[in-house]
Amino acid sequence: MKIRRASPADADALLAIYRPIVENTTISFELVPPTEQAFADRIAATLSRHEWLVGEVRGVICGYAYATPHRPREAYQHAVETSVYVHPEHYGNGFGKQLYQALFPALDALGFHNAYAGIALPNPASIALHQAVGFEPVGVFREIGYKQDAWHDVSWWQRSVASIVREAPAMTIDP
Repeated sequence: MKIRRASPADADALLAIYRPIVENTTISFELVPPTEQAFADRIAATLSRHEWLVGEVRGVICGYAYATPHRPREAYQHAVETSVYVHPEHYGNGFGKQLYQALFPALDALGFHNAYAGIALPNPASIALHQAVGFEPVGVFREIGYKQDAWHDVSWWQRSVASIVREAPAMTIDP
């Protein structure tokens, strides 16, 4: 698999991977797939400050990984949320892991410190992938998403992407 930076021109190929996930699964909490133009706009917006990578096999896009802001407030500026999607024809080939392993150093180079990933449950394949690339579970938001006539939990995962991990100061609570 060749990994490269995404471009808004990739929107159609990336949407071909993402659309069935929106329409047929609870992996994404979007209820309606975005248009090609809206997806191209997402890619452009992401690339303005974060990173979006695509994986290709023989010139055909087979997966992608990207990072977006974790939260909008300024103190969160060094944290990102990550996502990875692989075309079903390429499941089990390690492409998700390769995409993440390329994404993390790119995020470090951009000055990010931690990456977070939300996994709609149940999703054992995604949990295995995130564990394999160093994410650790930090909690579960219960019944946070409603899709396909049911409530769904989301487990949250975290890992450092910084090449220099700084020790957090000890927390004290004043009485």
